[in-house]
Amino acid sequence: ACGLGALFMASAMAFSVLKWVGAAYLAWLGLNMLFKPRHHLGQMSSNIPPSFALHKNAFFKGFLGNLLNPKIGVFYLSFLPQFIPAEAAAFSWIMGLVMLHVLIGTIWSMLLIWAMQPISRFLKQPKFVRGLDRVTGSIFLIFALKLVLSKR
Repeated sequence: ACGLGALFMASAMAFSVLKWVGAAYLAWLGLNMLFKPRHHLGQMSSNIPPSFALHKNAFFKGFLGNLLNPKIGVFYLSFLPQFIPAEAAAFSWIMGLVMLHVLIGTIWSMLLIWAMQPISRFLKQPKFVRGLDRVTGSIFLIFALKLVLSKR
């Protein structure tokens, strides 16, 4: 990440190419969401009986998604060291802070799931899903425009 950041800072051409490719990708995503919105939320179905295997699989997919996401590692390496006392063992402190972050994130996710249960039937309606996709697509187009108009 540091090497690419240095390259983009040094090369106006590399930065411009990345900027235009990123803007084109955001615009493509936005236009697809505007003109071809989904009618349902993928494989989510209310007639699937809740089972441990289903929840275990979803947890495992989420765990792997976070574990393999390089942004999580960059976040931990850049954000957490400022909270470690100078004389303390860095590894122990970082692992403790990571575990605290995981615990807080899990509690937050559980609270969101619990809070959305009463309105989940409304959120799954095709009209709502299409509207949400169109709003999201519009936001992507605004981000693409902002990226195109940005300087360095």
